[in-house]
Amino acid sequence: MVDYNLISLPNGIRVIHKEVPSTKIVHCGFILDIGSRDETEEQLGIAHFWEHMAFKGTKKRKAFHILNKLDSVGGELNAYTTKEKICFYASALDKHMESAFELLQDITFDSVFPEKQIENERGVILEEMALYHDNPEDALQDEFDRVVFKEHPLGQNILGTPKSVRSFHREDFQEFLKTNLSTERVVFSCVGNVPFKKVKRLAEKYFGQIPLLQASRQRKPFEFYRPDREIIRRNITQAHCAIGATGYALADEKRLPFFMLVNILGGPGMNSRLNLALREKYGFVYSVEAAYHPFADTGLFGIYFGTEKSQVERSHRIIAKELRQLREKPLGVLQLHKAKEQLIGQLAMAEENNTSLMLMLGKSILDMEKVDSLEDVFQRIRQISGAELMDIANEMFDENRLSYLTLLPEN
Repeated sequence: MVDYNLISLPNGIRVIHKEVPSTKIVHCGFILDIGSRDETEEQLGIAHFWEHMAFKGTKKRKAFHILNKLDSVGGELNAYTTKEKICFYASALDKHMESAFELLQDITFDSVFPEKQIENERGVILEEMALYHDNPEDALQDEFDRVVFKEHPLGQNILGTPKSVRSFHREDFQEFLKTNLSTERVVFSCVGNVPFKKVKRLAEKYFGQIPLLQASRQRKPFEFYRPDREIIRRNITQAHCAIGATGYALADEKRLPFFMLVNILGGPGMNSRLNLALREKYGFVYSVEAAYHPFADTGLFGIYFGTEKSQVERSHRIIAKELRQLREKPLGVLQLHKAKEQLIGQLAMAEENNTSLMLMLGKSILDMEKVDSLEDVFQRIRQISGAELMDIANEMFDENRLSYLTLLPEN
């Protein structure tokens, strides 16, 4: 059953809305099919820099007025950048919904990139880079992207490099938008206890006048993966390790069962196999996680943990054992049932977060041209068999295709 409304404006922007009762808050935002993988070598970090600059001045607002517009009425304005998406979004009381719509249109499509603000924000982003470098958990995941994807844009740090960030000026942002921003690849998503008729009226009022934009971008596909091993020495006190490889793309029918398999291995539940083995049984780690991120044409699977330098090899052996068991030993009927119920429960709880729901709706339309209902997803989960999971484990967890990255203390 379709429980959302979707329209396309004459300029190609799509508007999706889901009415949620019993809330006074409206969550809304633009999701753009642009990310760090769309940058050239000279543009590394410009998508993330643009995200920052959207708050720094438009044709009719200075930075203070942008930040004050919703904050002054208790609302929130935010943004983020990923490898394939940029999102500008807001949350506010329903009586301030029109202000949120108008402000989001302004910062997304009418930024003017003042040179003085570019200089100020350049320093902020360089500080952000330093913080990431000082945080081994964040640095580990960024470095592991590079180990898996090498020189491909998916392997580059979203923040860019100090050299590239220092080089950007107004015309660089304007050129990046001209090359990458297509209104047909933009979705505005809205969730709240408001009728679709009102959402449609405001969307036509504020977004309908945006000119049709057609970009010339051609995304570079990722075509060849080879496993690698790398050790990096840093000024840290603990070893930080990543193990993984490429995964299935967004449209692959194996994506959901693989997500379930990764959830069994190292999902957020304290009963994940890696948590029970590495933390509860041996006390080697404070936390360990396994994550899977699908992209348009590939994906990334990774296991991440920190431990004492002396326990790295033992931890690797324990992980190898858990991966081997998933390849060789099928789940029992009760184990499979519990794994399905756990994932179903996690997905249902995630939909309770209306901000996450709003972003998910927009990304689903961009990536899949549709939104599967929760019940459809649950039905697919219930159909997953132990043999299917075992086949995927043998394909994805083959020890000969895994890459390893270890950050070790210098001393």
